[in-house]
Amino acid sequence: MSVDAKDFKQAMRQCAGAVALVTVGAEHGKRTGLTVTSACSLSDNPPSLIVCVNRNASAHARIREEGAFAINFLHEDHAMLALTFSGQKGVNGDDRFAFGQWARGETGAPVLTDAVAAFDCVLAQEFETRTHSIFVGEVRDVSHSAMAYAARVFAQQFLYAAGDARGRNDRRPRRAASELDGFLVVAALFPSPLVGEGGAKRRMRGISAY
Repeated sequence: MSVDAKDFKQAMRQCAGAVALVTVGAEHGKRTGLTVTSACSLSDNPPSLIVCVNRNASAHARIREEGAFAINFLHEDHAMLALTFSGQKGVNGDDRFAFGQWARGETGAPVLTDAVAAFDCVLAQEFETRTHSIFVGEVRDVSHSAMAYAARVFAQQFLYAAGDARGRNDRRPRRAASELDGFLVVAALFPSPLVGEGGAKRRMRGISAY
């Protein structure tokens, strides 16, 4: 039994994922990157990640050529940056790096300085599928922002948020979804110490590229 591609995409739209920018290129003028929700950890021995990249993406060939890339995980304030690197703002190639704050990583790949976490990788292995390549990156350097610990707290609050509107004993997360230029944004509402006890703050939980 085969699954219809439309049904598959519709199901995947219900699954929020961590949003990241895959960036490549040691030289200014030759950098490029894309927005993905397909990056995740693989192992801590050696520290490594995997990311799936469509072979039609401009970064695909560049990752092979450079033998290195960075995976930069985003927070909610990076929504416009995510859309820019997805190509939905009409900005291509090196021009995308006019947005955000960038530094040169150990491998030469561009690293987002205020990413939730950024992993500077060398290309260790590659696996082919019909439409995508699965790149395995061994981490050569890692950085994270001061918000990383707070993000862990926010995640716990998302899972165990006490929904004031439904009573203090109701600990289900309150969720809201909206469309943002073709990307599905899954958001959570939860009490936040940043806005006082019993307050609520909207947080972007993830963007699905489907």
